[in-house]
Amino acid sequence: MDNDQRLLRKLEQEMGPAILDALADPACIEILLNPDGRLWVERFGEPMQVAGSMTGVNALAMMGTIADALGTVINRNTPILEGELPGTGSRFEGLMPPVVAGPTFTIRKKASRVFTLADYVRQGVMTERQQGVLEQAITDRSNMLVVGGTGSGKTTLTNAVIAGIVGRYPDDRLVIIEDTAEIQCAADNAVLLRASLDVSMQQLLKATMRLRPDRILVGEVRGGEALALLKAWNTGHPGGVATLHANDARAGLVRLEQLVSEAGVVQGVPALIGAAVNLVVVIARTPGGRKITELLAVHGYVDGRYVVNSVE
Repeated sequence: MDNDQRLLRKLEQEMGPAILDALADPACIEILLNPDGRLWVERFGEPMQVAGSMTGVNALAMMGTIADALGTVINRNTPILEGELPGTGSRFEGLMPPVVAGPTFTIRKKASRVFTLADYVRQGVMTERQQGVLEQAITDRSNMLVVGGTGSGKTTLTNAVIAGIVGRYPDDRLVIIEDTAEIQCAADNAVLLRASLDVSMQQLLKATMRLRPDRILVGEVRGGEALALLKAWNTGHPGGVATLHANDARAGLVRLEQLVSEAGVVQGVPALIGAAVNLVVVIARTPGGRKITELLAVHGYVDGRYVVNSVE
């Protein structure tokens, strides 16, 4: 048994049955440990539920093993651990005292199953009317901005939209850019690009233009790459999807303006956004679980304001 296998075996023992069961559950989206030692699990279409507990000692041992596998450390001087959970590809974020009262972590699972738009309707996350709007946007090759807060389910919804694209246009060549491997794509003709500390998403977007994409999809827009994305969407590559952190549709458009300004461009930005973005989809966490709360069609930017209308 090599060192990687030993680390994985050790990690499985430290995680325990509650976490291992949640990781194996296709419906599970996130696994969270709070400082009080309670483990919470969220499943698709359901509110969070307590799934067990974990001692602080065990949680620290688990995070130490993950840090070892990632080639880094977590201790009182470096109390934050970020990276992929070994063996799963899930996103891991861990913290330890003194920045929290007790060991805390979140595991955002890499999807083992792609939920369809029809699944969202069955689970009550969206209405049939909203499903129809999204399917029409796919058919019309509209550029979609998927907006929501942290953990709202933007990537899972994007996976469902991509599944709709593949079903409707199976011959389209998709180029997908992200910094963490979360997007799931079943297209036969797809290229997945991954940003790193050495290669930015902005650099990848520029390279994308030479890869002959039919559609360009970005896992999460965070900085100046927003300008390159909008230019790509505006120059013969319609039908793309990107995600963005914001609380509502209009805030998403304003946030996009701010990100474009990081590339050093200020003049004409709203007009560029108004021409490139066709539909803003907002997903949010509610007491009853995730919901599509807003669908906003964008028709341009005229006389100092976005021309929009709700299409729910």
